[in-house]
This record gives sequence, structure tokens and C-alpha cells, in this order.
Amino acid sequence: MDAIAHFFGAIPFELLLIQTVNGIVTGMILALVASGLTLIFGIMDVVNFAHGELFMIGAYIGVVVLATTGNFWLALVISTLLVGLLGAAMQILTLRPLIGRDPLTTILATFGISLILQNYALWQFGPTSRKLPEPITSSFTLFYLQYPWYRIVITVISAAIIGSFWAFLKYSKFGVWIRATTQDRVMAQAMGIPVPWVYTGVFALGAAMAGASGMLFGPLGSINHTMGLDWVLKAFIVVVVGGMGNLGGSIVAAIFISLLEAYAAIWVSPAQAVIVSFIVLILTLLFRPTGLFVSISK
Repeated sequence: MDAIAHFFGAIPFELLLIQTVNGIVTGMILALVASGLTLIFGIMDVVNFAHGELFMIGAYIGVVVLATTGNFWLALVISTLLVGLLGAAMQILTLRPLIGRDPLTTILATFGISLILQNYALWQFGPTSRKLPEPITSSFTLFYLQYPWYRIVITVISAAIIGSFWAFLKYSKFGVWIRATTQDRVMAQAMGIPVPWVYTGVFALGAAMAGASGMLFGPLGSINHTMGLDWVLKAFIVVVVGGMGNLGGSIVAAIFISLLEAYAAIWVSPAQAVIVSFIVLILTLLFRPTGLFVSISK
């Protein structure tokens, strides 16, 4: 124990604090991505392999709208709405006809959509990576670093979107329909709830959350046609660790995994730190396959 305490004591406190902030920022974006994925799976039992591409399309729509209007926040709203409409169209045209069939058919359908969206982005925007400018360029002093305010702002925005989404599910009429459909789809339909349109709305909401997170991430990293792969892989890990279909568990798991990766990056490169999330996934599947945070209310 003394050796462990000495090992961690050798790390400067300010470095631990900076990595904690970085982990929370990344975790909130990941939570926004995973919340949409969890919603779609929890309500529709659909494993959406195209979720990462919706994240990517949201970022590219932001590039186009920002170049046209010059307003980042307007681009955020438009990309969120357009990706939500794209998600609704995907559900109506490809997934609605597959309701009641073997779940493998929906997996193959969403995987095919992901390939189509990837190749469309490659054809439309080319292989060169893009980057969105930060709408807030000021920073504040965090120990020995100038930490950008934009990272704090997107953390607050992500939390606000997730909080608004939770309130929408809990208090709105459509939220009641969603909860009823989750509990008993047949009974909900018998009571007059338009279950097919509930599914469409759920998929649109999940897609919109992916589009918003892609736009918010745009200034932090490169935008290219494969950017969704890493994020959807992490989102699936979060969904499993947090508990399949458990919204609250997914949010906690996203922050937990991001913090672990941020701390691991102190000793190894960020690319190697990603291994931590896979270790957590394997341990979860071995010892608690229902999820580490399954007790957290949906």
C-alpha cells in the first residue's frame, strides 16, 4: 500500500486535476453520444451501427452551415435538426419494415447505412480532414496551462441537453408514450398510442443527439469520414458497462471510462490509454454482464 501511495504521490496534483477536467469534458460528449444509442436500443431493441456516422454527418453539416452563415451556434441548431430528420427518414424507410423480424436484419441494415454514409462523406468532402473553429477563443489559467473556455462550455451544453432530454422523457406526453411503449408495446398500441411513430420519434431523438455531439466535438479534433468509428465503438462500450438500455448508467459509465483513459494517459500515450476502456468492457462482461451501473434508474 505504501508503494502504491508513493507511486500516485509522485504525480503532481495539478496534473491530476487537469486530467480530471479533460476526462469530464470528453465524458460529457461521450455521454451525449451514448445517450442516443442507449435510447434507441432501450426502446426499440435496435443496435444502431450507423450511430457513429450520424455523429460524423452532424460535424460535416456544421462545417457547411458555418461556412455559409459564420454562426457556430446556428450551425449547431441546424445540424441537430437535420441529423434528427435524417434519423427519422432512416427509421421510416429501412427499419420500420423490419420490425418483428430477426434482430440480425436490423444490425445488417444499420451497418449498410453506416457504409453508405461513410462513402457519401468521402465522395462529397474528400479524404482531407476538416476542423471547425472554436466559437469561444478565450481561456483561463488552470495551474500552468491556459485552459480553453470552450471545453467548459460544451460540458455545460452537453449536460443541459441530457438534462432536458431526461425532463422530456419524464414529464412530456410523448415521454409517457415512450415509457409505455418500453414497458409493453402491445398494450401501448391497444391503448391508442401510435407505436410506429413513437419508434420514429425515438430514432430521430437519438440521431439528433449524435448530430449535436458531432458538431460540439468539431473544434476539438479533426473531421473526416471515419471519425464516427472510434466514437461509436466507445459508445457501445459505455452502453454495455452502464447497462443495456439504462440511460443513467450510460451517463455515469461515459464519465467513468473517460476519466480512466485520462488518468492512464499520464503514463502512456492517449492511443494506448484507450486499452483501459476495453479492459473495463471485458471485466464487465465476465463478472457483471448486466452492467456496472444497472441499479441507476433509467
